[in-house]
Amino acid sequence: MAEDLLDKREVRIRRMFGQIAPWYDFLNHLLSLNIDKRWRERTAKLVPPAPADRGPILDLCTGTGDLALVYDRAAEGTVPIVGADFCPEMLVRAGEKARAAGAAGRVTFVEADAQSLPFASASFQLVTNAFGLRNITDTDRGLAEMVRVLRPGGRLAVLEFSKPRHWFFGRAYRAYFRYVLPLLGQLLSRSKESAYRYLPESVLKFPDYEDLAAKFRAHGLAEVRYEPLTFGIATLYVGVKPGDPAPVT
Repeated sequence: MAEDLLDKREVRIRRMFGQIAPWYDFLNHLLSLNIDKRWRERTAKLVPPAPADRGPILDLCTGTGDLALVYDRAAEGTVPIVGADFCPEMLVRAGEKARAAGAAGRVTFVEADAQSLPFASASFQLVTNAFGLRNITDTDRGLAEMVRVLRPGGRLAVLEFSKPRHWFFGRAYRAYFRYVLPLLGQLLSRSKESAYRYLPESVLKFPDYEDLAAKFRAHGLAEVRYEPLTFGIATLYVGVKPGDPAPVT
């Protein structure tokens, strides 16, 4: 049942992602036709890193570290980056990728729950999150924590799946998303938690566009905007924490 698939208790989500960790990168790229790489690059272009004196960057729900490493390249290795996730199996792979990219000294990975972050308030110039917000058990607690750890003037950038609105493309995409993707994903990953059946259900039931932008505003963010990517398959949401940015002292 859909209700069982959408069970987002922390223990279930952690177990689910731990099971698919060996297949995670391969399936992400295969099932998105490698478009997910372009979405991450686009995120770093639309919300570029500020100079290091504005503070480090936090990539929350970092998974295997793809977006953290994109930002390391965008900052040319000049800004410290922390990748946080509560799934240790994912973080093992993130660390391996950072070492292979020669970024291990600049990008560090921390096991942490997005609903209770182990960071001081006003620590980061930028908090990013790619395809992880809808997996947080309590979306509002997660957003509140992201805003808390942002420095005044800092930005929150969330890249998340959304539902294409075009009458033809939207129907074709939903058919692929609900039937083809789960079949291929489950066949290859053999997820005991039905991870690739959970994926479309979680996206179809999660707020997007103006509904998600309204949540950003409700948590005190200003200058909230969003940009659909690839006909609205994914959308980038951006908000700014009010206050004047100040250099790290």
